[in-house]
Amino acid sequence: MKTTAQINIKNKRASFDYEFVDTYTAGIVLTGTEIKSIRLGKASLVDTFCFFSQGELWVKNMHIAEYFYGSYNNHTARRDRKLLLNRKELLKLQRATKENGFTIVPTRLYINEKGLAKVVIALAKGKKQYDKREALKEKDDRREMDRMFKK
Repeated sequence: MKTTAQINIKNKRASFDYEFVDTYTAGIVLTGTEIKSIRLGKASLVDTFCFFSQGELWVKNMHIAEYFYGSYNNHTARRDRKLLLNRKELLKLQRATKENGFTIVPTRLYINEKGLAKVVIALAKGKKQYDKREALKEKDDRREMDRMFKK
């Protein structure tokens, strides 16, 4: 297998909007043209979320661009995709999402050393507005301190 640039697509907005409680690595069911687009880095996790349907975990709104050479067997860009976790993890997540305020958000999409696409999902609790302001303030303070020490 040839060595290519490491694919690592992140959902930066998720860490700003949510406080992560627990993380899991899940496999994802893809078609042929979808994995080719991911290997080219043509995917986005903006506005994605996970939901349960008939005991299975699905990711909604994940954008994987159509493969340029896909012709008639190309995929739709924003279809629902099934996530693969073991039964114990699925039951734990399903119980947690029934509690008020918890949701499941994808935080990272990558290709592992075997060439399989994996999604890191997080059990998350929504942040309040003042928590977001506090995070922005801390980020600005860190940036200001870095500027002072570089001089």
